[in-house]
Amino acid sequence: MIYLSTKLLFYIVSLLFSLLFLLHVTHAESIRTPPSLRFISFLFMSSKERPTLGGTRIKTRKRNIAAPLDPAAFSDAVVQIYLDNAGDLELVAKSIESSDLNFSRYGDTFFEVVFTGGRTQPGTTKPDEGERHPYSIIDCEPKREVILPSVIYIQKILRRKPFLIKNLENVMQRFLQSLELFEENESKKLAIFTALAFSQKLSGLPPEIVFQPLLKDNLVAKGLVLSFMTDFFREYLIHNSLDDLILILKRGKVEDNLLDFFPSAKRTPEAVSEHFTNAGLLPLVEYNEKKIFEMKLKEMKSMLTSQIAEEADISEVIVTVKQHVKDAKLPDIEVVRILWDVMMDAVQWSGKNQQQNANAALHQVKTWAKLLNTFCTTGKLELELLYKVQVQCYDDTKLMKLFPEIIKSLYHQDVLAEGTILHWFRKGTNPKGRQSFVKALEPFVKWLEEAEEEE
Repeated sequence: MIYLSTKLLFYIVSLLFSLLFLLHVTHAESIRTPPSLRFISFLFMSSKERPTLGGTRIKTRKRNIAAPLDPAAFSDAVVQIYLDNAGDLELVAKSIESSDLNFSRYGDTFFEVVFTGGRTQPGTTKPDEGERHPYSIIDCEPKREVILPSVIYIQKILRRKPFLIKNLENVMQRFLQSLELFEENESKKLAIFTALAFSQKLSGLPPEIVFQPLLKDNLVAKGLVLSFMTDFFREYLIHNSLDDLILILKRGKVEDNLLDFFPSAKRTPEAVSEHFTNAGLLPLVEYNEKKIFEMKLKEMKSMLTSQIAEEADISEVIVTVKQHVKDAKLPDIEVVRILWDVMMDAVQWSGKNQQQNANAALHQVKTWAKLLNTFCTTGKLELELLYKVQVQCYDDTKLMKLFPEIIKSLYHQDVLAEGTILHWFRKGTNPKGRQSFVKALEPFVKWLEEAEEEE
């Protein structure tokens, strides 16, 4: 009996000790409860105090479950919208806006339906199986008034669904890279659409997306690119200026040389002028001739700069300039202007030391006077050179006070004749600094007039 009481007392004391220990541990969050004591504490908890799974977030492995692609069903649904609205693009746009079709997933397919009337085979422009509608851009007449509504319709769609811009780029690139798969009439419709898209500033069609894919060798060699660009130029210039067109060409990185659009056998300035003249694109002809002229001037200026910097023999420089003038058919006036510019650009200026600057400029004039004399062969060219000196001395403060000295040097080196200087002094028409320059040159002119009277 005593043994049982002792054992019971020991059991009760053990339980009390466990209970006290548990109460102590609950206030010490950093101490983890041993598994044995945790089980004992669980036994003494009421059903209300026991933990439950309510509100507990259970982590599970995520799985990427992708719905199967079904562009055919999407294409048929869009085609049906066109058919239900009889091709009325206003109504079509409203129906598309209210539909629950997955445009973000099938954007390319959508524009295939817009351009060709249905889905195309992957990577080509050939029609794929499925429904088609007759109101596409390819199926309409190649006229501005017929294609323009489609451009406006696409603009509305892109404003409401701007994520489709990339899809429009994809489809246009694919079509333009596959021009050989289109009939000539279909290619013309694409060209008119492209011109109208730029004219209307259609979102999502940057010039580089249009022009760069066209520069594939096989397309250029077959003349397909030239035909497309001619239709594009003709349509765009109807309601836009040449400056607007040049800006687009610059953004497309094709403004420097229209020859890139021509087959290799026709890549001559004469062929370009003849082609665009026959196409009624005279402003483009003038622009191209101007670009070629500027390029040739730049080449000659670069060559002259190198030879003068290297202090080449004057006779050698003269031969080189004459050859450039002959090959490029450069006007004599432009040659004189370039010669003076290159000569003065090569002067080694010495900061703020005016006397050294004056000596350097006059030395340059004297050194290369023979080069100027070779090409200033008429009074008109001499007067042009004098005007060039006048403008540069007016624009460059380092040279402003040197004007009379430069004119004297050119006279003594037989570059400027007495009659040219007197004509400028009495009847010069360029107003830049004229009043001060005339006054500065007056003593020299007076000397010339006296010499003339003595003779």
